[in-house]
Amino acid sequence: MKIIQGQFVDIKNRRIFSAEISIEKGKITKIEKKQHDVKSFLLPGFIDAHIHIESSMLVPTEFARLAVIHGTVATVSDPHEIANVLGKEGVQFMIENGKKSPLKFNFGAPSCVPATGFETSGAVINAEDIKDLLALPEIKYLAEMMNYPGVICKDEEVLKKIAWAKHFKKPTDGHAPGLRGEDAKKYAEAGISTDHECYTYEEAKEKLSLGMKVIIREGSAAKNFEALIDLLPEHYKNMMFCSDDKHPDDLVLGHINQLCARAVARGIDVFKVLEAACINPVNHYNLDVGQLKEGDPADFIQVQDLTHFEVLETYIYGELVAENGKSRIKASAFEKPNNFNTSYKQPKDFKVKATGDTAKVIEAMDGELITNELQLQALEKDGNLISDIENDILKITVVNRYEDKPAAVAFIKNFGLKMGAIASSVAHDSHNVIAVGTSDEEICKAVNLIIKHKGGICSVNKNDEKILPLPIAGIISDKDGWEAGKLYQEIDKMAKELGSTLKAPFMTLSFMALLVIPDLKVSDKGLFSGKKFDFVDLVNNR
Repeated sequence: MKIIQGQFVDIKNRRIFSAEISIEKGKITKIEKKQHDVKSFLLPGFIDAHIHIESSMLVPTEFARLAVIHGTVATVSDPHEIANVLGKEGVQFMIENGKKSPLKFNFGAPSCVPATGFETSGAVINAEDIKDLLALPEIKYLAEMMNYPGVICKDEEVLKKIAWAKHFKKPTDGHAPGLRGEDAKKYAEAGISTDHECYTYEEAKEKLSLGMKVIIREGSAAKNFEALIDLLPEHYKNMMFCSDDKHPDDLVLGHINQLCARAVARGIDVFKVLEAACINPVNHYNLDVGQLKEGDPADFIQVQDLTHFEVLETYIYGELVAENGKSRIKASAFEKPNNFNTSYKQPKDFKVKATGDTAKVIEAMDGELITNELQLQALEKDGNLISDIENDILKITVVNRYEDKPAAVAFIKNFGLKMGAIASSVAHDSHNVIAVGTSDEEICKAVNLIIKHKGGICSVNKNDEKILPLPIAGIISDKDGWEAGKLYQEIDKMAKELGSTLKAPFMTLSFMALLVIPDLKVSDKGLFSGKKFDFVDLVNNR
């Protein structure tokens, strides 16, 4: 028997008392009020209610080694990043790797692979595949239904996927940024139970009124905490916290514990904050995660205080997995599946003929996944449109990584590069190669560096290059979290030395190919308008 002492945080009954917890065979057998001198607090472990583990660029076992340090005991994980590359094989890879770790990974069946028919992915997951996945005990839900037009217009294949979720009595996650009014009502009525994409207070409040649960997201790129947190005091029973996408350097620093600290700092009742962070995901997704009750799995944490949530110890199934900022989880061996098949490119592959004076330009928004469409004067040289460094209108390209096809080229504003280029094979959701740069030559150099390594993120200029290789599906590192985080920081630093003004240039870059979030984006097939939901011409012809 194991005995743990501390100040017991009873979230349900809104009280704190001196207690002793008895643990046997991974479960809590007894919670007794008992006076002692231990001043730290015992509470249920934190749960990330929506995350793509792949976006940490780590396999699940390596993600876990970092996350438990911050008190995370479980995740609700959508593996659609790897599914877009490897299909059901990729989902199975994540499940099997996750089983090697004590952290409780709860995977979903990716509902939108590919996210749209306007891009090239490495695989397709149809309704019959969804049926097979949802039948697995490791699959807890139907993952984010990004095809909200398909839901609203009652697309047969989309409705079949939702129907299978209902058949297996598993919830369906939503993804509908900016959806309001009658369309939002239809979306909710179809059986969509959550949304983590709300970016205004009013939108989130409306979706809550429709019976949806709102997940407050604070990731490496998209940050909606400030916009939505004031809803928590009234709607805490129907809200959760998530990171969605978390780069390794950020994960080294913190996780859901950071959101709890920020919420409490705003004066929000700590019990309401902890209900969102620790309890609601368990109830909504029917997770096998303990809630610090007798008979429950011993999944809990000990924190220094209820202000900063500095984690002293993390327990999963009664096993001490992290202590005083150090992980006790050992590294595990893993395979390296991939799907990367394209040839080296040449600078001429990125030329754009000057058939007009103005072009549609993507306006990237720092800390947001949404973009705007701008109509701007294009810079011309020798009959071609080129990057306009002075006015920060740079070329962006998406290169098909599954077969040899012409590169798609467009223009983007707000990356701020003054020299060189950056590139990545993390490009949601199909994960083709995406790059932004100041010249065709440097864009080509960056793209070819990614192709050489069959996946990675890199920064280059004429005389230097830095890359974090991602040999697993072209989106995941084979390094441990600390090393991957360090390499990522070096590449991020170089991108900023090249002039980028974005807080997270690579995370922002990775979403510039995500067509399901408006407005202007680019896929390997061309420039795409989220408002028109179709391709549009880059150049306004003379």
